[in-house]
Amino acid sequence: MSPPVDLAPTGAANLPESGLGRGWEPAAILLLTLLLLSAGLVTLYSASSVLALRQNLPDTYFVVRQAGGALMGLVALGICAAIPYRLWEHLAWPLLWGSAALLILIVLPWTEGIAPEIKGARRWLRLGSVTVQPSEFAKIAIVVWTAFMAVRKRHHFRSLTRGLGPFFLVWAALLVPVMLEPDLSTACLILLLGMVVVFAAGARIGHFLFLGLLAVPLLKDQLAVGFRAERLEAFLNPAADPAGAGFQVRQSLVALGSGGLTGVGFGEGRQKYGFLPEPHNDFIFAMLGEEWGLLGVVFLVALYLAIVLVGFRIAGRAPDLFGELLAIGFTSLVALQATLHMTVGLGLVPTTGLALPLVSYGRSNLLVTMAALGILISVARAAPGDPGLGRKGARA
Repeated sequence: MSPPVDLAPTGAANLPESGLGRGWEPAAILLLTLLLLSAGLVTLYSASSVLALRQNLPDTYFVVRQAGGALMGLVALGICAAIPYRLWEHLAWPLLWGSAALLILIVLPWTEGIAPEIKGARRWLRLGSVTVQPSEFAKIAIVVWTAFMAVRKRHHFRSLTRGLGPFFLVWAALLVPVMLEPDLSTACLILLLGMVVVFAAGARIGHFLFLGLLAVPLLKDQLAVGFRAERLEAFLNPAADPAGAGFQVRQSLVALGSGGLTGVGFGEGRQKYGFLPEPHNDFIFAMLGEEWGLLGVVFLVALYLAIVLVGFRIAGRAPDLFGELLAIGFTSLVALQATLHMTVGLGLVPTTGLALPLVSYGRSNLLVTMAALGILISVARAAPGDPGLGRKGARA
């Protein structure tokens, strides 16, 4: 375990402090979170109002539910920001085992009463009036556990069998039930998060390439059947099935193209009238582009880019390696999801169904994202007082 770090070096008292802690990074993360959350709620209302009315629900149905999730998310963010990030070292294994248990529970054949099949997949666990998506919470678990173990195994990463190999075995055990839901896109995202963390800790890229080659046959089998094969074919040849597998992406591009520079105006988008499936969730980026135009898209991208830049600055100033890896992992969680969602909307990658962080409808994703940002703030609050001191400087 890393030696204790003095979190208040000489000169710290001369630095300005906010209510969130020393330095400007915690306040910046909170401000960016609130801006994205606000933009998300506004866009969500416009994108979901027609869908709600068609289901004989109030036009505010989805946005009110999302707002409730946002309030819970703010509580989670505040709690995670307030507690010392080193507490997560003690929760690494319980989080992993708990996530694995929930993921296994929802795919068992006799649990359909609490894990019903929705749109051909069993991804949600219903506990009374509460619905949760265990694979979302697995993202927190994989980052925390991988960071915890990477600190302890960082001296073994030159060896495949003692270094990266055991990580892949544990990740695979967690990912198998996610793939059985089925939810290949989330499984790939969780795997990417784990790989980013161990790579930042010093894992060798050659080992990644070797294990990746071993996984190619499995991935090929997963992509060769069912709706995944149709989506891949639609991506490779968009004109092959424009009214079927390629319909969503085609309509997404129509929405983005019709937005022009400034958009058609709030509430004036046409794609939500049954033309674009899942306009409030999987393709909310296209809705934002249609109504707010290129300027709205640039503003959204700038907010995510700012989170990434501040997040990696926090990682560089973390007091120890565990804090650095947590910051890298949770910054990557937001960055990867946002990038994949937006590139799907632009037709640059096959359709994945991943949410746009803090914007798409989905309370489990919203809660997990805000908890992750809270942990990021916790790492920032523990940074050394001198902005020039990073992890190495704090130990000098």
